[in-house]
Amino acid sequence: MLDAGGRKRRASGDGHRRRDFMMIRQAVNTDAEDLKVLYFDYLTRFPPKEEQDMNLWRALIDKFEKDENMHLLVMEEDGKVVSTVQMAVIENLTHNLRPFAVIENVVTHIDYRNKGYASALLERASEIAKERGCYKVFLETGSNKESTLNFYRRNGFAIDEKHSCLKRL
Repeated sequence: MLDAGGRKRRASGDGHRRRDFMMIRQAVNTDAEDLKVLYFDYLTRFPPKEEQDMNLWRALIDKFEKDENMHLLVMEEDGKVVSTVQMAVIENLTHNLRPFAVIENVVTHIDYRNKGYASALLERASEIAKERGCYKVFLETGSNKESTLNFYRRNGFAIDEKHSCLKRL
């Protein structure tokens, strides 16, 4: 359930302890440092060794913010970005011209896991895809861990329905 500010909350009386509000929003350029920590410390197995130009990160986040087909969603808690999901909506000539969406870079800071943050972000991304008229959402993961795959299954994603092929450039 989302409140008027886009914050995720549990309905009262659901048998679970009440959790603090979680703010789901589009990333803004001031999130660049928090996103770098999430990506480099908790997502990417081999982060770049080169120093990152954070001005370029901020400029790219600004570009995403202006692009109606790019959604860099973040979960904020206490002013800190603790989880993120990136989704691109891709225009399409098949399926009666309906677009599809691709989700990647799903990551939550280790101190904030098992709180439903990534699930809430995936739910919001799916809502955006529906609003945009997408006929499907792909989710790409580099993980083969059964716990990760089960997490995606619990969030409505079929693991073996389609095949994804990767060519690194």
